[in-house]
Order: sequence, then C-alpha cells, then structure tokens
Amino acid sequence: MADTIGAAAAEVLLTADPVEKSGLSRHHAARWRAGELGALYDVPMPDRPARPPRPELLPPSRMPKRGRAGSERSRIALLHALAHIEFNAIDLAWDAAGRFGGAMPQAFTDDWVAVADDEARHFMLLADRLAELGAAYGDLPAHDGLWEAAMSTADDLLARLAVVPQVLEARGLDVTPATESRLRAAGDKLSADVLNTIYRDEIVHVSIGNRWFRHLCDELRIEAAPTFQRLVGSRFKGALKRPFNDSARIEAGLTPAFYDSLASP
Repeated sequence: MADTIGAAAAEVLLTADPVEKSGLSRHHAARWRAGELGALYDVPMPDRPARPPRPELLPPSRMPKRGRAGSERSRIALLHALAHIEFNAIDLAWDAAGRFGGAMPQAFTDDWVAVADDEARHFMLLADRLAELGAAYGDLPAHDGLWEAAMSTADDLLARLAVVPQVLEARGLDVTPATESRLRAAGDKLSADVLNTIYRDEIVHVSIGNRWFRHLCDELRIEAAPTFQRLVGSRFKGALKRPFNDSARIEAGLTPAFYDSLASP
C-alpha cells in the first residue's frame, strides 16, 4: 500500500478497473486528510493511466450522437458519457497532485486530492444510476479527448490549470443546467438530481483551478487573463463554445475577461 502522496497518486493512475480506481481514490484521499500519507512526491506520474478493456475509445468525430435525453436509450448514453468524464477526472486530479504538487504549497495538494475524491464519488453516483437503468460503464464507446488535454499540458502547470479546470470543466457548467432540465422534463428525477450534485461540485473545482492559476500569475507578476488566453490559444484545440453560463463561471472566479474573446462567433 502506498505510503506517500506520490505513490498514492501513481497507484490510482495505474489502476484500470473503474470501481477499484474510484474506491482507491476515495481511500487515499481519506488517508491524506488523516495524515497517513507522507508529503513526498517520490514516484513519477505515468504518461498514460491504466484503462479497462471497455469502453472502446474512439476519436471524438466518430462518437455516435446521444440525442436529447427524451428516451431511456438517450439518457443511458448521456449518463455513460458523463461517467466517462468523471472516470478520467479522477486521473486528472491525482495527476495534478502527483505531478505538480511538490513545487507548490501543501494546500495545492489538499485541493486536488479533494477534487479527486469528489470525482470518484461522482463516478460512483453515475455508475449506480446506470445500473438502475440496466446498463453499465463500458457498454458504449467513449473518446480519449480528456487525457489528450492532460498530455498536452504535462510540462506546464499554468497550462494545465488553464485548459483542464477552466476550459473543460467550465464547459460542464455551461451545458449541465439545460441537460438537467431536460431530464426533469422527461420524468427522470433521479438522474437530474445526480447531475445537480455534480454541477454544484464542479463550480468548486473550476474555482480551485482559477484560484491557483491566479496565484501562479501573481507569483510570476504576469496578468492572469491575457496569460489564460495565450495558453488556451496554444494548448487547446478549437474555439470555446457559446453560450456561456456566466453566473456559474463568475461564481468560480472565471470572469468573461478570461474567455469571451476566445469564443467562436
């Protein structure tokens, strides 16, 4: 069993089974909070996390359309896609802690371990809801875009903080309220409640990314918004998509001055 935060992060990343990964993430998060893991970043993070044989990973362009949550089939596809995002998010949070935590204040590791704990809990909620609908994570194809973003920012914490929490997770803030409303309109209150739980937590996650991004910019004596725009322009493929959930983004500290100029018309 891992006895340092570096070893714990690597152990989660190298665990392929989704149930085991999420359980181990929660276990190591509790051990970190209890002071049972040494603050040593003594194990290198793998270039890629371990992955189960299913789901099949496809390029985003080949992913089938999910529909708008009106049928049970489309709701299963939606929940499966969200479960895949949360499964990847477990690894993204542990990678941030293990890869970059040694050069940062301990509060940085505290924050990303807490995010990893949340993402594991989210995955479990979605996996349980899929099971209630007679499905399971792995039944449908998924794409590998989230870890591609991690690989493209593995050399630069500022770039990681710009792209992962403040672009990819912030996109969830934009689309989740409408999706939750469609689920409620379809009579699927249980799934809608899961999305609402995730949505409130993701505001906190985006705020963590924004706060540490601003912290680093202050230390480097550079302006945060132009730096964000430069990094997203160079490290993120494509334009940001409107409409934005400005109120949730602002609650997370991510003001329109950061992202509005990067959006497609």
